[in-house]
Amino acid sequence: MAQSHKDEEALASAPIGHLMFKLAVPSVAAQLINMLYNIVDRIYIGHIPEVGQLALTGVGITFPILMLISAFAAFFGAGGAPLASIRLGAGDREGAERILGNSLTMLLCTAAVLTVTFSAFKRPILMAFGASEATIGYALDYISIYLLGTIFVQLALGLNPFISAQGKSLVAMCSVLIGAVLNIVLDPVFIFVFGLGVRGAATATILSQAVSATWVLFFLCSHRSGLRVRPANMRPCKPVVGRIASLGVAPFIMQSTESLVTVVLNTGLQTYGGDLYVGSLTIMQSVMQMVVLPIQGITQGTQPIMSYNYGAGNYQRVRATFKRLLTVTLSATILAFLLVSSFPGALARLFNDDPELVALVSRVMPIFFGGIWAFGAQMACQCAFMALGQAKTSLFLALLRKVILLIPLALILPRLTGSVMGIYTAEPIADFLASATTLTLFLSRRKKLLPVAGEQH
Repeated sequence: MAQSHKDEEALASAPIGHLMFKLAVPSVAAQLINMLYNIVDRIYIGHIPEVGQLALTGVGITFPILMLISAFAAFFGAGGAPLASIRLGAGDREGAERILGNSLTMLLCTAAVLTVTFSAFKRPILMAFGASEATIGYALDYISIYLLGTIFVQLALGLNPFISAQGKSLVAMCSVLIGAVLNIVLDPVFIFVFGLGVRGAATATILSQAVSATWVLFFLCSHRSGLRVRPANMRPCKPVVGRIASLGVAPFIMQSTESLVTVVLNTGLQTYGGDLYVGSLTIMQSVMQMVVLPIQGITQGTQPIMSYNYGAGNYQRVRATFKRLLTVTLSATILAFLLVSSFPGALARLFNDDPELVALVSRVMPIFFGGIWAFGAQMACQCAFMALGQAKTSLFLALLRKVILLIPLALILPRLTGSVMGIYTAEPIADFLASATTLTLFLSRRKKLLPVAGEQH
């Protein structure tokens, strides 16, 4: 417990730049590890002899379900962790542990509901997502086994933020690293050595998540953790669950709407362009993931600093942390814009060598990424609102870029212009408008949220 207090004291007193680096590096590493895990997983499945292409397509059809399961983990994990960190900063450890206990209960309940619901209706759901008679078998094989491990996914992803909330980002990174490395090792064993194919990939995944979940639970029940799981705190308290859900709805929407955005963009590109244009989006979204995930790691690592000091009433330190975060995220997205604009062809060739596809990506990628330079402002401000427990504002911002702006623009612009380029243009317009709105909103509310010394919270 002494080390836990030391970590929490560092949130309040350590130099901000050094502390951000210390907390962000493990979070960035965790994001990169997760990205590597996803890529390697798909490579293994795609190389199953004779049926690799169909198997990969079948597993791909299950991704919206997987994303929804992860989104529910974020609902109670990302919703509860900032609140727990704020309570720690206010010196209310009992209140923070009550939030942790209620979040754990909701994760367990959600896992049970998701497992039963998706298991009962998996075939019609997968057919609605685009499965064919040729791919439905692989999709069913994968999802049937994966759903058995839903509880492990919920616990591993949903409880890990409570470790980061204490300033222990290195421990949080280890939980991700253990699962990812184990999955990469087990995948070829179950797929090729045991000859289980897609079922082997699903088995390797849920076993890896089970180990991660065990690691996280063991830590949160140990004396090393400043927040402890205690059975007495697991009894649902309506006000506590309400606060968790109200803050968690924003990250839930951000994750769950990603599949909706992909469907809308792919459908439009297929209608106005064809398969080649759909392929270009796959490459650009992969590059976008390479840009956004590390920055998300930075914001996740920085969030506990702001939450803890906000709870402690140290608003000057919160403001200083936000300014540093905004500088870092904006610098990263501006650099990403310059690289993408300068070397679109080279980035395209990382994923495919087809000359026609590379030429198309080289032409449209600078347009598609035209607003990414401003996106750093949205990410920093979104992080700040989450860190300060601003549930309604976080929800609005989560809806703003994708649901309010991007989806309508992607539907309207190609019809107005009669060109597929309208879809590519929708992305930078949404990025710029969302970033400008978010930054303006934060600056306009900054004095109220973070009053000068001597003013009350």
